[in-house]
Amino acid sequence: MVIFIHHISYAGGGWTSGKRHGFFKIGQSFIIADQYFTPAGDIIPITTIGQYISAFYGEYGLTDRLDVITYMPFFSRATLNQLNDINDQLITDGDELNAVGDIDLSIKYALIKNRPIVLSATLTLGLPTGVSSGGRSGSLQTGDGEFNQMVGVDLSRSLGEFYATTSISYNHRTKKFNDELRYGLEVGRSIGDWFIIMRLNGVKPIDNGSFSESGQINGLFGNNIEYLAFTPEIVYQPFSRVGFSASVGRAFYAKRILASPNYGFGVFLKL
Repeated sequence: MVIFIHHISYAGGGWTSGKRHGFFKIGQSFIIADQYFTPAGDIIPITTIGQYISAFYGEYGLTDRLDVITYMPFFSRATLNQLNDINDQLITDGDELNAVGDIDLSIKYALIKNRPIVLSATLTLGLPTGVSSGGRSGSLQTGDGEFNQMVGVDLSRSLGEFYATTSISYNHRTKKFNDELRYGLEVGRSIGDWFIIMRLNGVKPIDNGSFSESGQINGLFGNNIEYLAFTPEIVYQPFSRVGFSASVGRAFYAKRILASPNYGFGVFLKL
């Protein structure tokens, strides 16, 4: 499952790393939500859910045009708070799940390189290495349980201290999940050792599956998820190869996802 919390690199876009160059990051993201976007797009209260993901992201240039990329959530924790009534009587037990998440493996190829406008194409395989039904309740997840394949293109332009990237991709999902159209816009600017980045990312499901809704409400790994999310990020790179980042993302509108901000931070190394 590839979702906006996975976007932990910066200024990748249509550019490739170059032979024997790379970008490697350890990141932490989390979301704690007591509200949920329904299938109609309304916001309703829910028992508080938490999702915490520790992940490794890496991209490395095999040639000047070809990169290999991996996203590996090596520890993913899902929690469900205990729910009591006004008399402090137990309604629902709390629950938790600790496991690995779904791993993404990608290759990116530069179609247009060393020009003012660059273009690349990416193939991503989403491996179902996470848990799709866990915890005592069976309602907690660290993955969606399906093997997906996504093909996309990134078009980028750099102009002095500024850059901009647009992207579009098609995500084919198995196990009767609906496929998805994914799109994004990213703009950024460097200011000394700092980078200011603004992202818009969206997902639009395509009604071509027949998966029945499971009733699980965690807003990350379900079917028919839809959203448009805004994610600003600040990157500080005080050293030539090492830097730090922090971000916060939230959906403008959405269906079937948690209605709370997603926070992220990390440390990276550039080769």
